Parts: sequence; C-alpha cells; structure tokens
Amino acid sequence: MNLSFFDQFTSPQLLGIPLILLSMVFPTLMFPSPTNRWITNRLSTLQLWFIHLITKQLMLPLNKEGHKWALILASLMTLLLTINLLGLLPYTFTPTTQLSMNMALAFPLWLATLLMGLRNQPTISLGHLLPEGTPTPLIPALILIETTSLLIRPLALGVRLTANLTAGHLLIQLISTATITLLPILPAVSTLTLLILLLLTILEVAVAMIQAYVFVLLLSLYLQENI
Repeated sequence: MNLSFFDQFTSPQLLGIPLILLSMVFPTLMFPSPTNRWITNRLSTLQLWFIHLITKQLMLPLNKEGHKWALILASLMTLLLTINLLGLLPYTFTPTTQLSMNMALAFPLWLATLLMGLRNQPTISLGHLLPEGTPTPLIPALILIETTSLLIRPLALGVRLTANLTAGHLLIQLISTATITLLPILPAVSTLTLLILLLLTILEVAVAMIQAYVFVLLLSLYLQENI
C-alpha cells in the first residue's frame, strides 16, 4: 500500500521509452501558435493579458538591463504553471515532482545570473559575501556562511518546488483512498472526507500557481542582485 502511494511519481514509460519529455512538451501545445493577427479569439486575449500581467510583476524591481530576461522568465512561468495545473488532473503525470527536472531548470538559470554579475560588476557581486561593518574575527566564518548560502540557492529552488507538489499529491491520494475505503462502512464520514478532499484540491490549485510564481520570482530576485 505504501509503495502504491509513490507510484504516481514514477516516470511513465512506453515499451521501455521514458515519456517524461512528452509530458513536458505537451503543455506547450495548449498555447496557440503565433499568427499574423494580434488577437484571434478571447482565449488568446486572456492568455496575452495573463502573460503581460506576470511579466509586469516580475520586471517591476529590475532595471532595463534585466528586462532582457523578460521572455525567459515569462516562458518559464507559463511552463511551470501549466505543468503544475495539468498534474492535478486524474491519471496524469507531473514532471515538476521530479527533483532532477526542477534542478535542471534552477541550476542553469541561477548560474547564468551569477556569471552575469561576476562579469559586469565583480566587486559588488563578491561584496555580497562579506556584509559591511563585519568584525575582523568573524570575517572567515561569514564568508563561508555566505558562500554556502549562495551555492545552495538552486538546490533550495528545486527542493521547494518538488516538496510542495509532492506533499500535495500525497495528501490528495491519501484522502481519496480514505474516502473510497470508508464509503461502504461509514457513509457519513466518507462524505466528510470527500468535502475535505474538495477543499484540499482547491488549495492545491492555489499551491500549484503560487509555487510556479515563487520559483520565477526568486530567480528574478537573484537576477536583481547581479545587474
């Protein structure tokens, strides 16, 4: 029984071929391909409005140099949001519950922001490792602490997204299993657990959206420190 709870996080395969790449590419097919017309229908208008809103919020604390990242961050936000929401549907696989995928997204982007800071303003970037006014005896320890906190940033990004989505999926499966099990024995209790399941599903929709936003927002903050 315990193993079956984690089967949903196993990468699906067909004839021994992993389908995780297909599950990552499929959400992008939901968005219409660009045409010569600015607005084709109400769905395109809604999508453009949403992407514009997200981009505006992400680019607000950045200067003009950081606006070059608008396309990357908006695309990443849209991809994560779509994958997270589609993963809540029954009999679907959520690639963002895999730490390897989240690290593959977090590490290159974090490294790009770090290298940009070291190239454009090396003194300021290295100055973040040692706060101003630090007592001399504490300088070696603080440099080690700040360096460690800097290096674990991509790990924190990946683990945060993976842990939140995994915990939510496990809770939904546990409560749904309890609902089905209690239905022939205690119908009243089963109805109560079904109500809890509906509320938890609404909460997980919010978590899926918030975690996608937090992932991209933290990347934009890391970018802000290095430009």
